[in-house]
Amino acid sequence: MPVLPSCLLEPLWDQFAALLPEHVDTHPLGCRNPRTPDRTVFEHVIAALVHGSCYERIAAPVCSDRTIRHCVRHWAQLGIAEQVHALALEAYDRVIGLELAELSVDGCITKAPGGGEAAGRSPVDRGKQGLKRSVATEARGVPLGIVSAGANRHDSPLLVPTLEAVKEQVGELPDQVNVNLDRGYDSDKTRCALAEPSFTGETARKGVPAPIQAGKRWVVERSHAWMNGFGKLRRCTEKRSRVVDFYLYLAAAIVTLRMLIRRATQRYRWNDRPTTKRLK
Repeated sequence: MPVLPSCLLEPLWDQFAALLPEHVDTHPLGCRNPRTPDRTVFEHVIAALVHGSCYERIAAPVCSDRTIRHCVRHWAQLGIAEQVHALALEAYDRVIGLELAELSVDGCITKAPGGGEAAGRSPVDRGKQGLKRSVATEARGVPLGIVSAGANRHDSPLLVPTLEAVKEQVGELPDQVNVNLDRGYDSDKTRCALAEPSFTGETARKGVPAPIQAGKRWVVERSHAWMNGFGKLRRCTEKRSRVVDFYLYLAAAIVTLRMLIRRATQRYRWNDRPTTKRLK
């Protein structure tokens, strides 16, 4: 059984393959063994993302774990996952429309047992190594920008890099943007970051017992739950921050593509559209 349905895997691979550089064999004597096709490696990478298995567990005679690891590092260095996510956002904006006037930002702490460049002591897991991802979403929960950091990092200093990541992925933001935040962002750093004329902040206050504060930010919590459905993000064993970002943006591209198909089926009709509402 494939780890992703074909309606998600095929368009994702089409855009991914278009961004891959043409392979040039630089070995003076050539290569004895035939080169593993990029499609085969891509399917193993998707399996590692979905299941969270190590490369040795998902390796096969046609694709070794060293090949998967080498390709992931190479693709991460090229920034292909970020480009695929940007293309998914562009397609979503063209078909459905991104609602960028309302942004929601929040962080999520996951496990990182192997440590690494983007890991830190987790304050909620007895000081074990953990990873924090700061995600910004639009009004309906489409992930726009992602920043990875150690689990011991506070949310407030990550707000500005997250908003910068949004601008890199979608381009210019509207003239007026409202940012919805939880009480973890109630600090002077956040207020200074939102002091620009184009930004307004709706931040929950510390010590105020109100059940509904910054009530529009629940969409980012849902997006975190969707991203935690990928095993590689729940328990990240990658040590290089570039590879961590590769998997984060690849998962965000899948989430964006899934939301695009779900909402497009309610507006448009095409021959091979999925007949089920559940796109795992």
